[in-house]
Amino acid sequence: MSQIDGLIKMIGEEKSKPETKRSVTRVIATASGKGGVGKTNVSVNTAIAYSQLGKKVLLMDADLGLANVNILLGVIPNYTLYDVISKKKNFDEIIIKYRENLDIVPGASGFYQIADLSKEEKENLIKNLNSLNSYDIIIIDSGAGLSDNVLSFITASNEVIVVTNPEPTALTDAYGLVKAISLTAGDIEIKLVVNMVKDIKQAKVVYKKLYDVCFKFLKVEIKNLGFIYEDDAVRASVKKQVPFILSFPDSKASQSIKHIVLRLEKLDHILEDKKGIKSFLERLFK
Repeated sequence: MSQIDGLIKMIGEEKSKPETKRSVTRVIATASGKGGVGKTNVSVNTAIAYSQLGKKVLLMDADLGLANVNILLGVIPNYTLYDVISKKKNFDEIIIKYRENLDIVPGASGFYQIADLSKEEKENLIKNLNSLNSYDIIIIDSGAGLSDNVLSFITASNEVIVVTNPEPTALTDAYGLVKAISLTAGDIEIKLVVNMVKDIKQAKVVYKKLYDVCFKFLKVEIKNLGFIYEDDAVRASVKKQVPFILSFPDSKASQSIKHIVLRLEKLDHILEDKKGIKSFLERLFK
C-alpha cells in the first residue's frame, strides 16, 4: 500500500464515524477549453476517489450536448438530465447508484439552454436541484468549450477545476475559458489540473505558463491543483469502460488522482455562505 493509499484509508475510516453536524454540500465543476484533454476522465475518477474517502458523492453529467460519463462507466441509463429538464422525471427517478457513496446523474443530449428555460421549467429544475443537498460533494462535469450552458454550470459552482494538457492549442483554449469565467463570475476559485504529462518538470512548466498569462492579462491567480501522468492505464480503462482508479488502482494516473483529491481537501477554505445547493441555485439562475 502506497503512502497516499494509506492516508486515504485513514481519512475514509475517520469519515465513516458518526458526525454530529454534516457540512454544507461542496459543488465542484470540471471544465476544459476544448474537448479531448481528458476532462470527463478527471471528473469520473475524482468522484470515485472522493467516495473512497467516505464522502457521499454525486457525479452530474451536465453536458447538454454530448454526454460521456455513462460511456466511461459502462452504464446504460434509462433516463437522463433531459428528462428532468423536460419535466418527465424527478432527480430521484434518474439517479443511478454506481457504487458505495457514489451516485450518477446521466447527461442529456438535448436542445435546452439554461437561459432559455421558461419560468415553470426553471422552478421545476430548482425544486429538483434542491433535493440534492444530502450529498457531501457534487462534481459537475460540464461540457467542453464556452457555451452558455457550460458557463452557467461553471459559474454557479463553488469552485472550478480547469483541465488542460501540454499542447499549445489546449493551453490557448484553457486561457480563453479562464477569461470567460473571470468575466462572468470573478469570485469563483479556479484550480488547474494538467493532464497527460511526461514528468513533474513538464507539469510545472505548463502551470507556470498559464498562471503567468492569466495573471498578466486577467489579474486572475489560478491555483495549481496537480497533474496526471500520461499513462497507458487510462487508455486501457476507457476501452474496458471501467475507470482507471478501479481497474488500475496502482497506476501512475490513479496515484495522481488520489493526490489531487487530497489537495482539494487541504485547499477546502471557501467561505460557508458561498457553498451548498442554495448558493449554486442562486448563481445558476442569476
